[in-house]
Amino acid sequence: MGSKNLVTSIFLAIILLYSCAHLGGRVIIFDDSDSKADVRMGQIKSAVSRKDSNALKSLFSKKSLDESDDIENCINELFRLVQGEIQSCERGGFASSESIRGGKSSETVRFAFTLTTDIGSYLFFVVDYVKDTIEPENEGVYMLELIEYTDEKNLESWQNRLRAGVYILK
Repeated sequence: MGSKNLVTSIFLAIILLYSCAHLGGRVIIFDDSDSKADVRMGQIKSAVSRKDSNALKSLFSKKSLDESDDIENCINELFRLVQGEIQSCERGGFASSESIRGGKSSETVRFAFTLTTDIGSYLFFVVDYVKDTIEPENEGVYMLELIEYTDEKNLESWQNRLRAGVYILK
């Protein structure tokens, strides 16, 4: 009786995997969104620590650069506000989502991190299209927000704050 249950279980697993693959679904065995958020956070930290506007700007998607208002001045304002030598950079939680259309996919990671210098702490929020084969011009950072306002409980939802480029929330 045990081998009959084993064969039935294997058969059902094969049917499930096959139907997911052929009905547009995707079986996720390993989700690396956490490490993708860490990599992007490191790239942002590096650009901010060196006050390298070209490096920071290169992280943004073509769509974000096209839609943002005066990204050069916003980057310079961010560099002006973040003072001191970086002591630590800690990411809070993250959320990710994926869309699949016609065999193409778009993966978005949203996360916050705190950058601490010898002068103060700075809260950032990032919306990053880490992969987008549906609309390739979306791939890259869409929004980098510096939050000077410290009462996180009273912040609007990220969807209401969403805008292209660098944004400083006061």
